[in-house]
Amino acid sequence: MKLTQQDMARLLKIDPRTLRNWRKEKPYLYKIVLQGFAVENIVNKNQENLDELKELINSLDSSNIKYKNIS
Repeated sequence: MKLTQQDMARLLKIDPRTLRNWRKEKPYLYKIVLQGFAVENIVNKNQENLDELKELINSLDSSNIKYKNIS
C-alpha cells in the first residue's frame, strides 16, 4: 500500500508541512524516510507470503501429501 505524505507525517507524528520542508531543504533525510517506509512495506509483504506458505504447508499436512519441509 502506497502511503501519502499525510499518512507518513501522521505515522512520524510530525506536521505534513515538516515532511514537505524536508523534501525541499533536506532531501537526504527525506530519502531516508521514504526508504524506511519502503523497507517496512517489503517486510510486511514478505511476512504475508510466509504466512501464506505456512497455511499451504498445513493444508498439505492435513491431506497427507508428501513434500520437502521448507520451514
